[in-house]
Order: sequence, then structure tokens, then C-alpha cells
Amino acid sequence: MRNFAITGVAGFVAPRHLKAIQQTGNRLVAALDPHDAVGILDRYSFDVRFFTESERFDRELEKRRLGPELERVNYVSICSPNHVHDAHVRLALRSQAHAICEKPLVINPWNLDAMQALERETGFRVYTVLQLRLHPEVIALRERLKTRAEGQKHEVSLTYVTTRGHWYDVSWKGSPERSGGIIVNIGIHFFDLLLWLFGPVQANHLHVLESHRASGFLELANARVQWFLSTDPLDLPFEPVAGGRTTFRSMTVDGTEAEFSDGFADLHTEVYRQILAGQGPGIDDARPSIRLAHDIRHARVKDSPADRHPLVAGPRQVRR
Repeated sequence: MRNFAITGVAGFVAPRHLKAIQQTGNRLVAALDPHDAVGILDRYSFDVRFFTESERFDRELEKRRLGPELERVNYVSICSPNHVHDAHVRLALRSQAHAICEKPLVINPWNLDAMQALERETGFRVYTVLQLRLHPEVIALRERLKTRAEGQKHEVSLTYVTTRGHWYDVSWKGSPERSGGIIVNIGIHFFDLLLWLFGPVQANHLHVLESHRASGFLELANARVQWFLSTDPLDLPFEPVAGGRTTFRSMTVDGTEAEFSDGFADLHTEVYRQILAGQGPGIDDARPSIRLAHDIRHARVKDSPADRHPLVAGPRQVRR
């Protein structure tokens, strides 16, 4: 049994990590969040030390590091806002614990180099969560792609629409400085997926970049990709229902759709199993998508009708 600590425990994604820690037979001993609405901890243990101040959380990790081996923190799960991911990774490694960090590892790619240097210095690893690579539909698609003809480029359309209410703009997720904007906060795992399936970038065209919508075209080594991201419910192909279905994820490859809206939220446990076996994705796995997201965020918007995504080219739905 390993001991875990977690940052950002009051946030949206933390329950998936708490569940993964429990389902892999491990123990949560400490948690950090500036917000104290963390009653969820009682679902997993009544013996978790909780802190709202990072200094006191740091002190707890250090006390455990110097104490009995059975009480030391072995892993720190990082679910905090994107702009403090690298700070919490450094805290984990300097506390002699491995880091398991949610996407994105960092907002800006140059911060990966310092993180990798600290890995070498401390001997502890930085893992990230790329759970979409483990989705059954994605795995089946990757197997089919292995049969492609030499030199063939696939025609790909990627669509991700996930409804967010007004809270989103008020929270850190609505701040590009803290989240990286829609490209990083919403799109990073899909850019990772595209690069993992179809190879490195050869051309990058940006057609739309707004707070709630973004779209563009990528020429990859083995594919031509139209992509579209949105948090606007008007872009959904169905009427969203609060507390019900609010997300649509779809990838069409050469006219065949791989629709993976379901089964997305339950993959963290498998990611944890791989990490605990020393096989999880790390800094070098995350680097290409972080570089691509940075390049897209700083690209100039240009209209290009020939390769626009259909949701950019066509009229939007109006619902009453």
C-alpha cells in the first residue's frame, strides 16, 4: 500500500483521482485546497489531514518524509489549477514523492525543461494523465490505422463540445492566464490524441479563437485534421439537460465515426494502475501536445474555407 497526498481536492477532477487511489488499494493521507468544501473526503477516509494553506501542506509532507517509512508520502496527485501545476510538481519531487499531474502538465512548454531537470536531480518521476489513450474506441481505432497504405493521409474531423455554465467564466478556468484558455483547458488531451494517432505536425492553421469556441486545421504526418472545440451548448447536436448529457465527443476518420462521448470519466483508475507499475506517461509523452497548444494559442487567425470544420462553416443552431 502506498501513501498519497492530493492538491486541488475540492475541484472538478479530484473525485476521479480519489476513486483511483481507493480502487488501486492505496491510502490518502493528506489533501490541499484553498476552498474547504471537501466533505467528499469522508467517502474515502476519516483520517486525511486537510490543509487550506500550501505552507502547512508542505510542512506535513516534510514531517512525513523525515518520519517512519510507513507514513511517508509516496505519490502526490495534482488536481489544482493549471497555472500552479509545475509548482506542485516541484513540491512533490522535493518531498521525495512521485507526481501524478492532471493535464496539462504546464501551460508553456519551456517549463517542462526545468521540471525534467528536477526529475533527474531528485530521482523521482513526473507522470501525467492521458486517459483518452486508454479509451476502448481509441484503442480500436489505433489498431485499424496500423493497416493504412504507405503514404496515405487520413481525412479526420474532431469535434468536442462540452457545456459549461456561467460559473466557468468566473472561475480560474475562464482566465487564459491561469488555465491557458479553451485550447489548453478543454483541448489538450484531444491534441495529444491526434498526435499519438497520426504523428507530428507539418502545418497548423487557426480559424477561430474565442473564449468559448476554437477551431482550426492541422496537417499531421498521417492525417489532415479539421478540429473544433466549444463550451457553448448551441454547438451540441442535441438539447443539453442539466445533470444529464451535456457533452459530445466525436472523431471521424475517412468518413467512419468513432463516437466516444461515453466511457471517458472512468479511465483514471487504469491510468493509476499503469503509473503504479512504473509504465505511465511522463514529461516526454506530454511535450508534443503542450508545444502544439502553445503554437495554436499564439497563431494568427486566418479564414480558410477549404479546410474549415463544418461547425465553423455552417449556421449555428438556435434553441428556445
